[in-house]
Amino acid sequence: MTRHHLALFSLLFLITFTAKAQISTPPGFLQKNNTNASRQWVDSVFATLTPDERIAQLIMVAAVSDTKRALIDPKTSDPTVVEKLIRENKVGGIVFFQGGPMPQARLTNYYQSISKVPLLVAMDAEFGLAMRIDSTVRYPYQMTLGAIQGNNDLIYEMGAQLAKQARRLGMHINFAPVADVNNNPDNPVISFRSFGENKYKVAEKAVAYMRGMQDNGLLTSAKHFPGHGDTGTDSHYDLPLIPHSAQRIDSLELYPFRALIDNGLSGMMIAHLSIPALDKTPNLPSTLSKPIISNLLRHQLGFEGLIYSDAMNMKGVTKYFPNGKADAMGLEAGMDLLEFTEDVNKSIAEIKKSIAEGKITQAEIDRRCRKVLEAKAWAGLNHYKPVDLNNLYEDLNPKAAELTNRLLTEKALTILKNDNSILPLRELDTLKIASISLGADTITTFQNTLGLYTTVDHFQIPAKATAAQIEAVRSKLNAYNLLLVGVHLGSISPRTSYGLTEPMSAVLQELIATKKAVVSVFGNPYALNKMPKTDDAKALVMAYQLTPYTQDLSAQLIFGAIPALGKLPVTVNAQYPYHAGIETPALGRLKYTIPEELGLDSKVITFKIDSIANMAVAQKATPGCVVQLAKDGKVFFRKAYGKHTYEGSQPVKVTDLYDLASVTKITASTLALMSLWDQKKFDLDATMKDYLPDFEGSNKADLQWRRVLTHSARLKAFIVLWKEAQNADGSWKKKTFSTKQSKRYPTSVVGDSLFIFKNYDKTIFKAIRNSPLNEKEGYVYSDLSFILYPQIVKRLSGEGFEDYLKNHYYRKLGANTLTFNPKRFYKLDDIVPTERDTFFRMTQLHGQVHDEAAAMLGGLSGHAGLFGTSNDVMKVWQMYLQDGYYGGQQLLSKDALIEFTRYQYPEEGSRRGIGFDKPTFKYTGNAPRYASPSSFGHTGYTGIMTWADPAWGLNYVFFSNRVYPTRDNNKISAMNIRTSIMDVVYEQLLKK
Repeated sequence: MTRHHLALFSLLFLITFTAKAQISTPPGFLQKNNTNASRQWVDSVFATLTPDERIAQLIMVAAVSDTKRALIDPKTSDPTVVEKLIRENKVGGIVFFQGGPMPQARLTNYYQSISKVPLLVAMDAEFGLAMRIDSTVRYPYQMTLGAIQGNNDLIYEMGAQLAKQARRLGMHINFAPVADVNNNPDNPVISFRSFGENKYKVAEKAVAYMRGMQDNGLLTSAKHFPGHGDTGTDSHYDLPLIPHSAQRIDSLELYPFRALIDNGLSGMMIAHLSIPALDKTPNLPSTLSKPIISNLLRHQLGFEGLIYSDAMNMKGVTKYFPNGKADAMGLEAGMDLLEFTEDVNKSIAEIKKSIAEGKITQAEIDRRCRKVLEAKAWAGLNHYKPVDLNNLYEDLNPKAAELTNRLLTEKALTILKNDNSILPLRELDTLKIASISLGADTITTFQNTLGLYTTVDHFQIPAKATAAQIEAVRSKLNAYNLLLVGVHLGSISPRTSYGLTEPMSAVLQELIATKKAVVSVFGNPYALNKMPKTDDAKALVMAYQLTPYTQDLSAQLIFGAIPALGKLPVTVNAQYPYHAGIETPALGRLKYTIPEELGLDSKVITFKIDSIANMAVAQKATPGCVVQLAKDGKVFFRKAYGKHTYEGSQPVKVTDLYDLASVTKITASTLALMSLWDQKKFDLDATMKDYLPDFEGSNKADLQWRRVLTHSARLKAFIVLWKEAQNADGSWKKKTFSTKQSKRYPTSVVGDSLFIFKNYDKTIFKAIRNSPLNEKEGYVYSDLSFILYPQIVKRLSGEGFEDYLKNHYYRKLGANTLTFNPKRFYKLDDIVPTERDTFFRMTQLHGQVHDEAAAMLGGLSGHAGLFGTSNDVMKVWQMYLQDGYYGGQQLLSKDALIEFTRYQYPEEGSRRGIGFDKPTFKYTGNAPRYASPSSFGHTGYTGIMTWADPAWGLNYVFFSNRVYPTRDNNKISAMNIRTSIMDVVYEQLLKK
């Protein structure tokens, strides 16, 4: 370029600069709110300011609402110091750091009340207000978000929600998003704060986040211009050097910032970086560089928004330029607002000196002051209102934010290794699983969620575990063929090896070497560089950070409740490059979430169900209960109420086992019959004698099974079998019961006080065979045939009834608590007691079947005797809803579910399916009021209800022990407790 050309370029630059300096219209992002009223407010306020006060409008000072745990200098952030700066210097804004929402809101109101001009209130809230203050929402780190593929609507929604929360707290500026392209694994300050290493993805996600905030009234400040991603130095402690060429910086680091500017970015924060390619001045941080701020950002990139400094107390600037002097140089370079000025008086004095020396004009100060006032008007400070303290915590923690957190986390989770497609886990009946949480002292969220899917034994190894603690776990792991390892990293910084301690690393290597470990890493992805031989793991899940959401959803991913969709947003090493990630499908297992994912309102659902359940307990309809609800395979409500007994102190837990009573009929017997029907071993149109040869010649020989299973075959309702064994004086007949166990009386009916004669089941079956039929045809609900189904199942399958159910269904479903005679496997504290039997067994029934006939059959029958948790019962019913599919396996045919759950004889007015109950044709209360005709379910005598509705995708389980202490208490039915709870959900769905 010739001297002539240089002179011409300089003249054009001067003309352009002068023209821009004289622009009277607000920057582009402010123009939409540039009304006459806002312009008049800006003019009127500006006219009241002295020259010093106009300078002060360009200064933002640090504030904290919790001085006891402040991480910044308390001398500069002490409330009395800040108050003085507002009163005397008339500073333009404050930047809040540590504290809590209520103290901050009160302090904000006070500071605003003493300020001549309403203050701009800012905060670093890159991943939510929780970045700075407690009791608020924490969203995922930007690197976690970088793993999400597809559109960025959820990131926009996150920005929108954060904006509403910030404005509710009286904030106007969020110093976010981070638009740095992080391509240096050793970066100590950006790292997880960046969306990743791909400039296009960083730009897309940063724009979505920015627009979500700005569209909802929050000023933003993208950072750290012109790019802090490729450095190994933390600018808080030193001045980082960026050695790259101007061409490289333009093509890579500037790309996201350019995209943000093109999309209406309101603010830009300048980093403290030494960038010789852009400004050769030795040791000059970009914050003080006119070529970088004015020439590059303002004029070449055309940015018209607010330009903020990074904190002016950081060593990246103060190492070479003293406080005060640096503030003046920053304004000279082109900044609009100085963040965290430590010495305001010195700063104003130095800025005035710069004006006097002609380094910056008063007109330029005035222009920037007006620009700040225009931003205040945009943020609504021309109509300032104090922060409303009512319901502040509730408003700052909306359920919508929890849903967004869950969905963002779910979409980010990344599988980096998956030998033989082990994930998601299939064939649970072949697995003996242990979970080991490294870096944890107590059971973790990860482990609790794993336990929802099948039996998992849990172990923990603390971050600083002793040799004895490690050995105590090691000695037990040989018994398992699958190890689910959670690496819980307590740090996100490379300076601390991301929280991976030597004991954790050693144990991890040992677990991986077993060749049976699935490893989930809850921490910074760069931590994989600290974990040798991860390629020997069976599978590797990257969760990006340690939160309840990542732990919960990683466990759900492992079991196939959700798919794996994420991709690495950075290159960790050659083994795990950028965009690595193996997608896996969902397998139709239950997902655990919140009502909002299904368009339901948590507050309404919880309030109404709580009201009904608590009323049931208060009115002594039952001592306690468990409610579990799912829609479309998503469990959205799971809660326990009350106690095991009225007089006891043990609260009901959602993991407690209950006596399912007649729900055994359709969770055990009908399930087995559907399976045999699928195999063409059981024909609904066959007769009783076909499968029970002993019934040949009886009055039941030709009864059709379809009729029997719909309770329309004239069978008696029941036989009081225990009464049949009694003499007139109440003593037991011979070969019935004994109070002592012996070879002749081997089986306990209750505890060690009553034993039944061997082979007494044959007496029971004979009594059923010989029982009279009802004179009239029609519907009569009967237990009798269901007592016989274990015989039929064994005859047709060759397996015992309980073995058949467990081998072919319960273990495959992970429904391992479903069992007969639960005292064999569970502590009494985990089993809810039922009735105090005062007429037959003369004792409190606890862990023994409530039904007398089932007890006489040793606790195992087809009509009663099954125990289990609500969660495991729901798995069976979800399989029903999914036409026999669950966990990646087709366990029943769709045809079987259609046949068994349809009305069989509607023309006769019968509401029954095969085994299943269904809604009456005219509402009578046997089913929820709004249940569809396609729905089906059952109730149990002890206070149980299960109901499934394919039309709505609803799955409902209600557990109670209403028979405690006596079966005479029938309030649970009189008050419609069970059906009313499900109707709460129907009512909400009908309003959608």
